[in-house]
Amino acid sequence: MRRIGVVVNPIAGMGGRVGLKGTDDKVEQARARGAKPRAPDRARDALDALADTDVDVELVTAPGQMGEDVARDTGFDPAIVDVPSGGTGTTSAADTRAAVRAFVDHDVDIVLFTGGDGTAVDVAETLSDLDDETPIFGVPAGVKVYSAVFAVSPRAAGVVAATFEQTTRAEVNDIDEDDYREGEVRTELRAIATVPVAEQRQSSKQLASGSVGGIAEGFVDDMEDGVTYILGPGSTVGEIKAELGIDGTPLGVDVWRDGELLVRDGAESDILDALGDRNVVVVSPIGGQGFVFGRGNQQISPAVIEQSSVEIVASRRKLDDIGALRTDTGDEELDESLRGWHRVRVGRFERRLIELV
Repeated sequence: MRRIGVVVNPIAGMGGRVGLKGTDDKVEQARARGAKPRAPDRARDALDALADTDVDVELVTAPGQMGEDVARDTGFDPAIVDVPSGGTGTTSAADTRAAVRAFVDHDVDIVLFTGGDGTAVDVAETLSDLDDETPIFGVPAGVKVYSAVFAVSPRAAGVVAATFEQTTRAEVNDIDEDDYREGEVRTELRAIATVPVAEQRQSSKQLASGSVGGIAEGFVDDMEDGVTYILGPGSTVGEIKAELGIDGTPLGVDVWRDGELLVRDGAESDILDALGDRNVVVVSPIGGQGFVFGRGNQQISPAVIEQSSVEIVASRRKLDDIGALRTDTGDEELDESLRGWHRVRVGRFERRLIELV
């Protein structure tokens, strides 16, 4: 019997597709822009996969939208712990921390949480305060997912939580979202947590170095008239924006066509409105992790990708460090269609084949 504590941050990731680059202190603004809850569906995918393992498990969870709802939806009959809000209405970090303390009292074997880096900090710091080494594992649902305590996908999280045999220690990182929205990434180590040993656990965010000027020059030389380019976040694509001479956003998504910046720092709806007959999404994998979709660029949604071709750019060093590309769009069929070998631009003229797994 494996006893698993399940907690869901129901607002995690809401700011992604509407261009807010996070949801910390931005929930009402995200809702005003039409954001929909993302975390419950991600948690449901994880619990569906957990159930499919046929491992004998017992779930302990927080009430309502913090875990109970998705647990019951997936056929579990969980034990429910108390949290300050009772699991209804607006939840807070205090609710997550209260749930984790209750999980420890229930002697769970692992805490399976759904959220982003902020949620990971809440879980890890609570266990640290209790001087408890219960393993944790994250179902990725936030905009920022830089910590090394997350699975590469929701389904992977469910499988690993049910089947892991060994543990190791991993970093929990977070960034200041206000700085992030201004184009600065300042990663701070917040905790060290116990996590399952698993190939499907992502690495922590690492910044790759090296000149990408040749990549930008070669890409711009090859750009075509009449094509709409959706330019993702990051320093490598940022060099392309600089080469174009546009005032793009370094950590947001911009849209360019025929010499004109159509959208700056756009949300999903802005990007969709700007699409033309031919569209190219330009992205660079996250250093140390390899994700090209689903980490910090949720504005480039499945609806955008399905109407576009995909161009990946990266330095040689970054590709050497990551070994493979990954995707986590939230649409399993789309992710499957993207898997396989891709020609990644690594220089002005050079390309390298690398597999998206």
